Amino acid sequence: MNILLHPSYFPNIATFSALAQHDVCWEMADNYQKQTYRNRCYICNDRGKHILSIPIKHVGGMQGRQKYKDVLIENDYAWQRQHWRTLQTAYRTSPFFEFYEDELAPLFEKEQKFLLDFNLKTIAVICSCLQIPLPQAKTNVYDTAPNELLDARFLIQRKQNLESTFDHYTQVFGERHGFIKNVSTLDLLFNEGTNALTYLKNQNTDFLNV
Repeated sequence: MNILLHPSYFPNIATFSALAQHDVCWEMADNYQKQTYRNRCYICNDRGKHILSIPIKHVGGMQGRQKYKDVLIENDYAWQRQHWRTLQTAYRTSPFFEFYEDELAPLFEKEQKFLLDFNLKTIAVICSCLQIPLPQAKTNVYDTAPNELLDARFLIQRKQNLESTFDHYTQVFGERHGFIKNVSTLDLLFNEGTNALTYLKNQNTDFLNV
């Protein structure tokens, strides 16, 4: 099955389960929308569910909406250093953080310009960690109702209630907060390591059939 997905920041487990089980085409021609996973992801730390948000340069006035591919990252403060330190603090005691640390660190060392390009880089690194190919198919125009692709672009929405119940795996602070489902796939990688791909392939993706 070929599915249509938005590239997001360190995609969540629902998105990567879909990617691991289906052929993916990336939506590249849509307008940017606020309050989505386009510029944020969730991880688990000692306080529970924690958000990592990339600051962007907002367009206002007469310019109106802008294309997702044109959205610029705001680099006036060291958000990359903050995100990396947060990940280190949250996962330094996880079984596999050190195993993937060297692959992830370069993402936070060089200033990034475009949000969409950076999101694709984060996806490429996770694909490398999982040892699967990065999907290369991309859209050229925006289609509100694609005929040849299963439209899974709704997964970019932050406020969604997926029908799927994700299998539990051991999380660093699971004894303190209980299992927190569908956070960034980074959480799965750091806790499950080489078993992460098997986990993703075994998840129920009936939530795609909406």
